[in-house]
Amino acid sequence: MTLIWSNRLLLAVSVSLIAAFLIVLTRNHKNLRDSITIGAALVKFSLIISMLPDVLAGSTFETQPFKLLPGWHFHLKADALGMVFALLASFLWICTSVYSIGYMRKSNYRNQTSYFASFAICLSSTIGLAFAANLGTFFVFYEILTLSTYPLVIHFRTKEALAAGRKYLAYTFAAGQMLLLAIILTTQLSPGAVFTPGGFLYATGSPLFLQILFLLFLFGVGVKAAVVPLHGWLPSAMVAPTPVSALLHAVAVVKAGAFGCIRIVGFVFGIDTMRELHLDIFLALLACITIIAASLRALGETHLKRRLAYSTVSQLSYIVLGSAIGSFHAILGAIFHIAAHGVMKITLFFCAGSIYTQTHRDDIRDFGGLGRKMPLTFGAFAIASLALGGMPILTGFISKWNLGIGAVETGMPFLLLVLLASGLLNFAYFFPILHTAFFKTTEDSNLEDTNESSVLIWAPILATSTAIIILGVFPDFGLYFYKLAWMAAQSVAN
Repeated sequence: MTLIWSNRLLLAVSVSLIAAFLIVLTRNHKNLRDSITIGAALVKFSLIISMLPDVLAGSTFETQPFKLLPGWHFHLKADALGMVFALLASFLWICTSVYSIGYMRKSNYRNQTSYFASFAICLSSTIGLAFAANLGTFFVFYEILTLSTYPLVIHFRTKEALAAGRKYLAYTFAAGQMLLLAIILTTQLSPGAVFTPGGFLYATGSPLFLQILFLLFLFGVGVKAAVVPLHGWLPSAMVAPTPVSALLHAVAVVKAGAFGCIRIVGFVFGIDTMRELHLDIFLALLACITIIAASLRALGETHLKRRLAYSTVSQLSYIVLGSAIGSFHAILGAIFHIAAHGVMKITLFFCAGSIYTQTHRDDIRDFGGLGRKMPLTFGAFAIASLALGGMPILTGFISKWNLGIGAVETGMPFLLLVLLASGLLNFAYFFPILHTAFFKTTEDSNLEDTNESSVLIWAPILATSTAIIILGVFPDFGLYFYKLAWMAAQSVAN
């Protein structure tokens, strides 16, 4: 394996920080501000994809520009796992930036400069998380992500939004403190705490100490991963504008928690340590409870975004479950699901935003006839729904297939029942939405002139729904998500 020292990592992280500053400076020039947003997204994606050929060839990019604290370096590294997350986030930022411009202009919301600037900082912290090479660097970006997302959650500044923001901070700051405590204790066992494939904590402390340490880490990343019972902030945060919900679910916050779970399990503790301490069984049980409980809760929601929120709680624990199973195919499925879930869930939220901008409706009982008025939007919604349910030739099937193989490999075939039940529940809470939209009628005259949203809204929907199909048939198309996931899984499981 070749090591390449490069400032491209630092540039990939900082380009959107620079953009955030420029967005604030150009706040009185809307077109220029929006152009900076799109330009920064394209530059960030270009920087990250420029590293892809070398990473696929087995090389890693690294940089250590300064020390955070004595013994803690600011250390960035682009490995296969980090590239999956970074490529997903930077690609979807382009789609979300275009969508956001159309959505915010159509809705004529206030505080747009704050919105785009905060969005840019979020993407910097997300890429920083993806490329963090040690726990210290990971923690810095983890907390920046919390702070930069808060203005987005409270965007409308209403009582409901402010209450959701307080709840969000209460959960995430508490998680941050647990994560910090876990990191401090870990550095006493292994100074530097550099992420190492296979983990670095084997036989470094007593079993009880390591079990307590894992619980601290699990609380730290489990809040953002929305693991039950740490998920309560996520449905409340749906009060934010729809592009923010898309950010929370598909690109940044919750995906950062799930990504962090893989880092902790595979690169801090290691699969062997997890099994010796029986932490794998505990984590798998927690993931299974989350998958089923959240799916059942989604059935009871009539507000579209809240139903999608509980769907996310369930789907994210596929990644947690794959980490817990620990076999090659399970980890492969978990890592690929980072990308698969990203394109599937962002499509659903884009569709929810499209529906709202055209009809100002978010109760699924009021969607009668909208499928015929907005066929592109609801067609994309159908594709994403089928994919999340695990329909073959769509991207969600690949994740679940590998998770199922992994469960059988490790002698836990009963987990197939959880995956099957989850798929059926997905169809149960998505099918009524589509049935209402396409097969029920409404006498509301206000919907007579309803049609598709502007091109700035439906073009990203078309792009992400197309990606669902392409990645389901050719999972390595374009960005090589499957090969990167394969490489990362090999490094962890072998």
